[in-house]
Amino acid sequence: QVQLVESGGGLVQPGGSLRLSCAASGSISSIDTMSWYREVPGKHRELVALSTSGGNTNYADSVKGRFTISRDNAKNTVYLQMNSLKPEDTAVYYCAATLRSGASWDPTWYDHWGKGTQVTVSA
Repeated sequence: QVQLVESGGGLVQPGGSLRLSCAASGSISSIDTMSWYREVPGKHRELVALSTSGGNTNYADSVKGRFTISRDNAKNTVYLQMNSLKPEDTAVYYCAATLRSGASWDPTWYDHWGKGTQVTVSA
């Protein structure tokens, strides 16, 4: 089993920055891809960024150039650095991990989820 705990959410003004963290524990050596998703009421959960064990990353078009995903394997933590935040980035952000090899944008690909952290971008 893998446990994921997110932190770092909060209220920020447009144009500001936040860094989200997701600490993994449990059977972490089996984790392949780790990703960040976000969800707003009434909409589907959408992939924001993913990071494979091989070092590949991918981003939603809406966050390219503004968000950066990174992994610190020594700390068993994945980060999401969010810059130039916009009101439309407001959402609950979830960390996800899969033990399967490979990556996918489909949230059903992921076996393990954190409880989420709220990010609100507002003046």
